[in-house]
Amino acid sequence: MNALRDAFFALHHGLPRQGPGSDATTRRLLALAGPLPERPRVLDLGCGPGRSALLLAAEAGADVTAVDLHEPFLAGLRSAAADRGLTDRVRTLRADMGALGELPDASFDLVWAESSVFVLGFDRALAEWRRLLAPGGTLVLTECVWTTEEPGPEARAFWADAYPLRTVSDNAAAAVGAGYHVLGTVPQPEGDWDEYYGPLARHADAADTTVPGMAEAVAAARAEIALRREHSADYGYTGFVLRPADPRWTVREETADDVPRVREINAAAFPTPGESALVDALRADPNAWLPGLSYVAEAPDGTVAAYALITRCHVDGAPAAALAPVAVAPAYQRTGAGQAVVRAVLDAARLRGERLVLVLGHPEYYPRFGFVRASAYGIKPAFEVPDDAMMALLLDGSGPVTRGTISYPAAFGV
Repeated sequence: MNALRDAFFALHHGLPRQGPGSDATTRRLLALAGPLPERPRVLDLGCGPGRSALLLAAEAGADVTAVDLHEPFLAGLRSAAADRGLTDRVRTLRADMGALGELPDASFDLVWAESSVFVLGFDRALAEWRRLLAPGGTLVLTECVWTTEEPGPEARAFWADAYPLRTVSDNAAAAVGAGYHVLGTVPQPEGDWDEYYGPLARHADAADTTVPGMAEAVAAARAEIALRREHSADYGYTGFVLRPADPRWTVREETADDVPRVREINAAAFPTPGESALVDALRADPNAWLPGLSYVAEAPDGTVAAYALITRCHVDGAPAAALAPVAVAPAYQRTGAGQAVVRAVLDAARLRGERLVLVLGHPEYYPRFGFVRASAYGIKPAFEVPDDAMMALLLDGSGPVTRGTISYPAAFGV
């Protein structure tokens, strides 16, 4: 076993990455994490040779603590950091990512793990790494997932032995169940696999298979590369950007007992009674109402403090979802209740399988949830509004988006 382990590390020595990835994907994940402090504290777990650590230090201005058990990876990272003038930004720590007791609670703004979470498993990582995040901190990780509901038998057999895979939606549900909000997911392109497997294949071709364990290591690498080449439609890597839910608020699906309070909140939060009437009309429209997407946030004393609703709309005839209204009781405005309920209802929409959410709202508020101008997707309302006020959020981060004009339920009166 030691010979095979040594051969594995010898085969992988000098690779730019130890798993599928790219600088472009790292940047996309970083963008989804949202605004960071001026000098964010980043923990890069299973850093390998440190490609992500170097980018985060250089481009996000981060102070990076890079963790790995393989000292040659850490030595190479220290050398690369020195070459780039980043010695004061990158600190290495030889440690087991599953035994981080020496690191204090709430000590990092960003916990990062590209192509390494499999060492612990997705669920264990979410449970154990959460304590390391400072308030408002974000967990970013990439994970291998099934990309079809019916993967072929060869792919199933390989991953049954190697690592149990789940779908993106299964992992998103696990994250929400563990107390996180899903800020976004990033399906990694085939080029990310090429950046890993291309150099690995060249190393395999040049390897000395007379070295103990090397023939087995090379055979395993080639089998993995061949599986990917032949079954790439069955599985892939996806990035997950997660943030622990604000513990001050209990968010949940609305019940029948909440309806009067929801009316009160909408009446108090808006200058006319139109929003309360809108919600009642949407409840009565089976073509508009989406079960499970009417959410409330409770204050610590159990008072319903905020409300958010997602209903069915269409873009050029294709189903989409409309976020409206969002209302916060006056006593709880600017306390985080609105953000909590919006994130919760967006999570529920994601888990329900919705892909596209549209909102007409304040352009300085909704981008914090990942919304961008709808016009960037070729989507527009049937009435005149400022371009930056009509926004869209693609929940699954992949696939084409239908272009065209938004059709709202009749209750909206537009």
